[in-house]
Amino acid sequence: MGEFGQYVRESSVDTHRTSHLGKVVIFYDGGCPLCVKEMRHLKQCDQHNTVVFENINADDFNRRYPNIDPVAANRFLHGIDKQGREIYGLDVTYAAWQAVGKGAYIAPLRWPGIRWVADRVYLLFAKHRNRISRWLTGQERCEQCNL
Repeated sequence: MGEFGQYVRESSVDTHRTSHLGKVVIFYDGGCPLCVKEMRHLKQCDQHNTVVFENINADDFNRRYPNIDPVAANRFLHGIDKQGREIYGLDVTYAAWQAVGKGAYIAPLRWPGIRWVADRVYLLFAKHRNRISRWLTGQERCEQCNL
């Protein structure tokens, strides 16, 4: 998909998506211990319920989000911003942390110059996240980690 940060587009509107307008939707890999750990932390910080967490491995995921390709979402993070536009990679991370009031910690990763490098490092991380998870948590995958 190239530099995914430039691929922001309007999501098709359906009743499920419109119910999330004004919130950030983050599509995460519920079988990745590292990903789930990050979602838990984000969820703890989300005191105003501004982020919707959607596991791409959920049985009904394709029915509820037919326009989100779970295979692509497994390669790198996908989300929907508060305006209903699809966003990718670190743009999702930034939008989610911004929604819970902690975007300043991640903002430098979106600054010109740093953004280009950060996006490439993120893609490398995303590609090897299971191996990195094993190193950091002792577990490469779980059938379904608990959020």
